[in-house]
Amino acid sequence: MKNFLLLLGIVLFVRCQNPKEAPIGERWSEEKAWEWHNEHGWMAGTNFNPSTAINQLEFFQEETFDLETIDKELRWSAELGMKMHRVYLHNLLWDQDSIGFINRLDTFLKISDSHQIKTMLVLLDDVWHPVPKLGTQPDPIPFVHNSGWVQSPGAEILGDSLRHSELKNYIKGVVSHFANDERVVAWDLYNEPDNVANQPGRAELEVKDKHIYTLALLKKVVRWTREVNPSQPLTVGLWKADHTHWGTPDSLSPLDRYMVRNSDVISFHSYEGPKATIEKIDALKKYNRPIICTEYLARENGSTFETILPIFKKNEIHAINWGFVAGKTNTIFPWSSWTTQFDSIPKIWHHDIYREDKSPFSKSEISFLKETLMK
Repeated sequence: MKNFLLLLGIVLFVRCQNPKEAPIGERWSEEKAWEWHNEHGWMAGTNFNPSTAINQLEFFQEETFDLETIDKELRWSAELGMKMHRVYLHNLLWDQDSIGFINRLDTFLKISDSHQIKTMLVLLDDVWHPVPKLGTQPDPIPFVHNSGWVQSPGAEILGDSLRHSELKNYIKGVVSHFANDERVVAWDLYNEPDNVANQPGRAELEVKDKHIYTLALLKKVVRWTREVNPSQPLTVGLWKADHTHWGTPDSLSPLDRYMVRNSDVISFHSYEGPKATIEKIDALKKYNRPIICTEYLARENGSTFETILPIFKKNEIHAINWGFVAGKTNTIFPWSSWTTQFDSIPKIWHHDIYREDKSPFSKSEISFLKETLMK
């Protein structure tokens, strides 16, 4: 009995010295997700990257954090009636200077908030160059689409599962800091998982069997983020062109299935015309959750504001197009510019809305946007 009482006393003492940990978050219920949707109302905006930045690193590194351009271009966005932007971050920014990076991100959110724009933050990305590097970023390759965009974390860390834990402090640090920040409307954990760079000079740098490593990393990122339990919803967007099985999880790849089943709100990309976009929406409605299209607008494919935005508005699909002010990313040029040589600006812009002097690709398009977004 004495031993039992002694043991009981030790257990009680240990429990008293260890405060109860905060509960680990779970996937939101459908009801909670719809509360979020109803609170914010229908939102539309753009994937925002200032025209003076070629990628996420140049956007947020101290030497190239261009407050004047950011404020000016956010103001132009607000004038169109945009209410939500999607913004890419990078793990190397945290590694370089976590405090400075958080402070600059906070400054960006202050400016966005001053223009009454909410922000969706993207933590990781499998798209374009597999070897990101800090410091001075390369100049754009003339007439080539998005020549300087970089993956996060990139092949070196992604392809070594023992190094995935190096991202834990970045994920938990950023999410923890803004977990209850009303300026942040959602977390996009991983952009286009398993997208493989096939541009000349980059394909050979990619991770072999990338989908395996991406799924392993995504599972860790979801766990780390749920441990923080932010007040905003989590999402990972479906993006692959074959959308035949999007509405039937058991028919999806293990990666796509995991993405859907761990998203509080459903998100997707659509660079196709109205028919395919409607098919995607109809498939995703089966999940009975709010839906966000986090990338659209490829004019030559029939994905234009005039053809697609009314569909999103009618169905209350939050809509975020790619590109705003044409600049260093060169996204007015099509994806084909990687393999087909261009020597001038295309007659029909692929992405983007304004030139750097605020002259638009299309005046009628601007009028349409204002009428649609401000009603």
